[in-house]
Amino acid sequence: MELATFRYAKGAWSEAFPALDSANTMIIAFAAPSYHDRPELLAELARAYPQSAVIGCSTSGEIDHTRVRDESIMVAAVRFGATRVRHAATRLGSVEDSYAAGVKIADQLRAPDLRAVLVLSEGLHVNGSELVRGLNSELPEEVVVTGGLAGDGDKFGRTWVLANGKPETNGVVAVGLYGDRVRIGHGSKGGWDTFGPERVVTRSVGNVLYTLDDKPALGLYKEYLGERAAGLPGSALLFPLALRGSTSDANSVVRTVLSVDEETQSMTFAGDIPTGAYAKLMRANFDRLILGAQAAGEAAMKNSEGPSLSIAISCVGRRLVLGERTEEETEATLETLPQGTKQIGFYSYGEISPHTTGRCDLHNQTMTLTVLSEAP
Repeated sequence: MELATFRYAKGAWSEAFPALDSANTMIIAFAAPSYHDRPELLAELARAYPQSAVIGCSTSGEIDHTRVRDESIMVAAVRFGATRVRHAATRLGSVEDSYAAGVKIADQLRAPDLRAVLVLSEGLHVNGSELVRGLNSELPEEVVVTGGLAGDGDKFGRTWVLANGKPETNGVVAVGLYGDRVRIGHGSKGGWDTFGPERVVTRSVGNVLYTLDDKPALGLYKEYLGERAAGLPGSALLFPLALRGSTSDANSVVRTVLSVDEETQSMTFAGDIPTGAYAKLMRANFDRLILGAQAAGEAAMKNSEGPSLSIAISCVGRRLVLGERTEEETEATLETLPQGTKQIGFYSYGEISPHTTGRCDLHNQTMTLTVLSEAP
């Protein structure tokens, strides 16, 4: 496996495009949202790799090894030796198309020797849980599915994916990796603390939450946020929601707010909020967030072999909480991985990964790593 990372920043590419184009090459680009209005740069990248599978998305910050950048394009080029690469793409007409989009991506990539899928979706007009459910419905459990939802800083205005060499809103793109030589490590960890009473979701539709304990959800959130309520929906990133299916369920998933509706007093989340689930607010614990990133790296390194690429996808909420300490989590992930590992990534509106093994799930407020390598 041959690997290179490079970037566009301050008006120039950091180097000439590495000569790695081939049918077995994967190009991944994570870019600031503003590059939607400069499509010629992304088109230039795609033209340089006409045989390769090229995907990417907008971000809430680009990860360059341990550094976190803004207003840049971070690129990884991976030319595999024996691992085959295939590209897939579809569009979302509405949020209700999320499940079907997952099915379409899976159908385009499905094959007996499929080993892994890296999927990137627009981040605002998608139900990430339904997208994942569609993927899981068509793919064998042993296929590792990871990825994330595109970001737009804390603006929640417009997100996009890189499809067919240009930025497209309302799109989903993916790359499938095939054969017995590819090695995929993955890890997804949080580090948030729960607080306050656990409440029952008494009314919800898909990823829209209306009431908790029969009380308007938005009103309850505002009580907890206090003066921060004026900054909704962005300020809700600091207080995600932990969900579990029953009081006996040891595992919980975390959900992040995407938008709020004052008229209906409802809140739209990145993934499903099932009626009858148990919900509890969460808040940041700085040290535990860093330890969570380190634990994600430790989990992801188990299958690496030889030169490795780490794709780090962390939630924008973590970046807002950590502030000037944000790079501590990108340092923590890379420190746990084999020496020489290259790392790119982005801050997202949702992360896709298995918990530990088995089916993938949608996560929020986690650091999620995918580590790719190839056996000699």
